[in-house]
Order: sequence, then C-alpha cells, then structure tokens
Amino acid sequence: MAHRSLAASLAALLIALFASGEAEAHNKSVSYSSWEIDGHRATVSVRMKLLELSRIGPEALPPGSVSVAPAAGSPDLPARVFPTELQLLADGVPCATVDRAARRPDREGFVRYEWRVECPEEAAHLAIRSRLLLAVAPSHMHFARARFAGQSDTLREQVLTEASPTFVLRAIGGAPERDAAGSRLVDYLVLGVEHILTGWDHLAFVFGLLLLARRLGEVARLVTGFTLAHSLTLALAVLEVVQPRAAAVEAVIAFSVALVAIEKGWLLAGRPRLVPALVLAGLGGVGIATWSGAMHLPLLTVGGLAVFTLCYFALLTRSASQWLRVCLTFAFGLVHGFGFAGILVEMTLPADRLVPALLGFNLGVELGQIGVVLLLWPALWAGRRLASEGAVRWAAEISAAGLCGLGLFWFAERALGG
Repeated sequence: MAHRSLAASLAALLIALFASGEAEAHNKSVSYSSWEIDGHRATVSVRMKLLELSRIGPEALPPGSVSVAPAAGSPDLPARVFPTELQLLADGVPCATVDRAARRPDREGFVRYEWRVECPEEAAHLAIRSRLLLAVAPSHMHFARARFAGQSDTLREQVLTEASPTFVLRAIGGAPERDAAGSRLVDYLVLGVEHILTGWDHLAFVFGLLLLARRLGEVARLVTGFTLAHSLTLALAVLEVVQPRAAAVEAVIAFSVALVAIEKGWLLAGRPRLVPALVLAGLGGVGIATWSGAMHLPLLTVGGLAVFTLCYFALLTRSASQWLRVCLTFAFGLVHGFGFAGILVEMTLPADRLVPALLGFNLGVELGQIGVVLLLWPALWAGRRLASEGAVRWAAEISAAGLCGLGLFWFAERALGG
C-alpha cells in the first residue's frame, strides 16, 4: 500500500505543477538586453518584468498597468532612464543615442524598450556597461547578449552586476574579444552560488530538512535526493522539455517550506490526526478562495497539493523508513529545480552555451547548498548534544513554528499575486 500512496503523492504533485503556462525567473532582480552591432552602429533591446520596472516607481509603469500608473500622454520615464543606465562605450566614452527609446510589444507582465546608438567609426575598444536598477536594487543582475552583423560565430552573452558592470566586446585591434566576451563556466558557477544564497525559500527548505534529520547519514541522503531532483528539472526546464506554470512552481515551493515545518511540529506533538486535517482544511479554504477569484492559483494546483498532503501524512503514519522521507524530498526537489531554472530560461541561451551554463550554474547551486549545510548542521548537532532536552525541544518547536509561518506567508503572497 505504501508504494501506491507514494505514486499517488508524486502524481498529485505533478498535477499541481503542470496546470499550464511557462516558468519565469525565480525571486531575483534581473533584466535582459540584446545588442545587434553593425559596424559603428547598434540596436539595443531591453526587457524586464513589470515588477522590476516598478522599483523605479509607479510612474515608470506603462499607462493602465496598475491603478497608480501614469495616464496616457505622461512622460515615459523608462525611455529616458534606460539609455543613460545601459550604454555602449567606445574607447570608454558613451556612444550617442540616435533616437528616443520606444516601448515595443512583449508578453504579458514584461516591458521591452528599443533604441539605436552610434559610435565613432575609429573606435578600437567597444564595451557594454550596465547600471540598470542598481540604485534601487544593488543585487540586480543584467544579462546582455551581443551579436556582430555578418559574423555568425560572434554571439556573446555576459552577466553584469554591480561588482562587474562592464562587458568587453572588442579590444584594441578591432576584432571581437573572444576571451572576455562570453560568460565562462566559472561565471555561471558564481551565478549559481549567488542564486542559492539569495533564494531564501530554497534555504528555508534546506533548513527544514536539517530540522527533520537526526544523523549525518540522514542529512547526506536528504541533500542527495534534493540535489538529484532539482538538477533533473533544472536541465529539463532550460532545455524546454517541460514548461510548468510559474505561479504553480512558486506556490508549491512555498508550500514545501511550510509542510516540512508542519511535519516537524507534528512529530514533536506525537503525530496527532488533527494536524493533517487542519492542513487539508486550509487547502480547502484556498480552493474556495481560488474558485471565487480571490486567489490566482489554478484549481488543479490546489487540488494536487491537497492529494499530495493526504498521501504524505498517510505514508508517514504507516512507515518509519528513512528512505520514505528521501523520496518525498526528491519530489519537492523536482519543484525547486523549476524555480532554479527561471534565470537560465529567460536568458534563452544558444545551443552551444547551454552545457557550460547548466553545468556551471548547477555546480554553483550545489556548492552554495553544501556550504549552508556545513554551516548549519554542526551548530544544530552541537545544540542537541550540549543543551538540555527541554531546551532542545523548545528550540525545535520555535524553529518549526517560525518556518511554517514563513512558508505560509510566501504561499499566500504568491497565491494572491498570481
């Protein structure tokens, strides 16, 4: 019976994820640009989420996008700001803007602006410099991609940050700069480390796993299951084999944080039946709110989470096998992998860049994750050995309650925001 419940729980989780739609970038301030360079002229196209654009202020949003956005005919703030914060440099000097930046059509939830620049014909050194959103979001990352007209092998991309804001396209001598003009494996490795260390929901889930684990071997099994799962879905999403709905991914990630915390509290309380009943009742309330339009999750997602929760607690009640928790951790890891994939999906990397990007980014995520485990597990282990039984139990209860509250807050925020 246990294997049937496990299969049912995994099926429910898949239903919760694959309602429809595409995955989006996960909890990171990002923007994107493409540069078509033809001699001493270039056409620039910049895109970002409306949510990112709102960091500048509501007056930056397109008319009609929100109730406080400027009315039609008001000055277009991004058209003025973008060309000053994202520039093509010729021998260190910004190239002249030929025409005013204009908004172009893009998919729902995104904005795109396009303009042209012209550089001196004799310029020997060419580089892109980005200061986009750094004044309001210092951790903002900008993905720039450049293509030289008539040179099919000169497509380059680079991750620009506050610490590394410049992307060298052509060094002195006039030829495209090949050594510095494309993100290397180590660049994506660093990006992966930064992503996991700023992905608070992922870190909260890892912390929840450590609360559940009692021995180092159990920690190793849980982390390995989580790693294998999110590595698989990260690759599938970036290769566009599967495209789960972003709202479902974000909500299920938040729910996974709450659920591991609820499990810890349930175990501490002696496995009362009331706990899973309350969780299911809460999901029933979410379903009603979704049906009424108050929340924006697909009903299939809510139903899938309810079935998964029912099977989850049924399995935990019937079996004490540690491998059961590894399987469930693997299932949640599949969801987190789609969250990790968002940034690389939006970059739409060319085929020859996918392997180093995937390898470097995933290695970076793993290094960051291992670093967090190595930092937290010794502290938890020492606390359990040195503190009194009452103090350990009190700390575990407080940690589980706080983690549960955080997960539920994220879940509600994402369900309401859609």
